[in-house]
Amino acid sequence: MTPIDYARARELMVEQQVRPWDVLDTRVLDVLTAMPRDAFVPDAYRALAYADLPLPIGHGEQMFKPVVEGRALQALALQPGDSVLEIGTGSGWMAACMGRLARQVTSIEIHDDFAVAARARLAAIGLDANVNVKIANALSYAPDKEFDAICVSGAVDAIPARFLRWLRPGGRLFAVRGRAPAMEAVLVRRTGEGAGDATVESLFETDMPYLSGFAPVPSFDL
Repeated sequence: MTPIDYARARELMVEQQVRPWDVLDTRVLDVLTAMPRDAFVPDAYRALAYADLPLPIGHGEQMFKPVVEGRALQALALQPGDSVLEIGTGSGWMAACMGRLARQVTSIEIHDDFAVAARARLAAIGLDANVNVKIANALSYAPDKEFDAICVSGAVDAIPARFLRWLRPGGRLFAVRGRAPAMEAVLVRRTGEGAGDATVESLFETDMPYLSGFAPVPSFDL
């Protein structure tokens, strides 16, 4: 079997999937072209690392499709001096991309094995200095600072007010909210000191598994 040329696969992913989906930010495209996504994919799915597919990573969770990753990174518009929070580390791939675009990334993960594996992957490509993976539950996490940007790497039924309180005024948050099969990706900007002082921009429709602990509460009809 001919070995896969992963560098060429990355280029094709960017040119045939990500760029046509209106991702035109050159910094984002450069990161996606250079970052080895195959190094963050479970071995069983490595051959599909650059396919236009969400990939299972365990615990019922998935990596975003490359086009969703590109749109999320572009919407967040990360700057070199930014401090970023990721909620849901997963494989560590989005944390790695944000680590190339921003000054410092804190990524929280509820599953110990995900966090340990992500730390190892980040260290292997030299990103352990500015990307800090913590084992924590977003339902109880209490950061000691506010962030310029937050990326929620899993769907939520509704965006919790606590997430918005973790943003600095002027900060922005990417999340996918709602209920399958028509969830909505949004960018929320905090416009003032109150958590309710925010604007919401609808980006696109998608569908993905819920972040652990943030699925809709089941209702029972009597």
